[in-house]
Amino acid sequence: MKIAVMSDIHGNMEALNGVLQDASEQKCEQIYFLGDYAMAGPEPIAAVNKIMELSKLANVKLIQGNTDLMIASFTEDLYANLQKKAPVMAESLKNDKEILSVEQKEFLKNLPQTLETEENGIKILLVHGSPRRNNEDILPNTTLEMLEEITSGVDADIILCGHTHIPCGFQTKNKQTVVNVGSVGRPFTENPDSCYLILTISDSKFLCEHRFVSYDIKTASEKLAKRQFCGADKLAKTILNPKERHF
Repeated sequence: MKIAVMSDIHGNMEALNGVLQDASEQKCEQIYFLGDYAMAGPEPIAAVNKIMELSKLANVKLIQGNTDLMIASFTEDLYANLQKKAPVMAESLKNDKEILSVEQKEFLKNLPQTLETEENGIKILLVHGSPRRNNEDILPNTTLEMLEEITSGVDADIILCGHTHIPCGFQTKNKQTVVNVGSVGRPFTENPDSCYLILTISDSKFLCEHRFVSYDIKTASEKLAKRQFCGADKLAKTILNPKERHF
């Protein structure tokens, strides 16, 4: 069985469509989505609509990302606090909250924060940031000591996460596999291609493979630059040059 695991789409329909096409060509039978579907992207409305459509399929599992919860639970205090730390992201959050429909925001609000599942005897835990918090980073330089603290008490063979937009993977002393699947729509690596994971399970064994998919970054960037919030042009540049992050 092949499972496509995708995270951090951030409203990027060009990227999402490219990855879905690649997953189909790779004959993936299931798709897991790990959250952050809309915020700070070129087409948040279209992206959430697509995810809502996919959520009706029996072979799709979804959880909520931290920015999904921020959009769905928007308050002026949240906006003000984010404005102090990351003004461009604060403006995108406010605009996303305004343009998404009530139905879309309710959909995001009601998604589970984590999800446990099992395939062929392999226990899998889906999280956005970490098993402890939806905004906790698991990065390539996270130490095994810290990772084992983060995953303490988790009964799963595989823990799949996103949030940082940087793919990586670990094997703990407890023989747990922890994989950050990277970002479909907003990578934070030198490579601007979309990144997702293919998890192959066979005979109670599994293999994890990060896949990188090229897409029309120029069109995606142009769409984002045209959005009606202050700093949209700066965020658009990160699609072309992901290491040039703007907050």
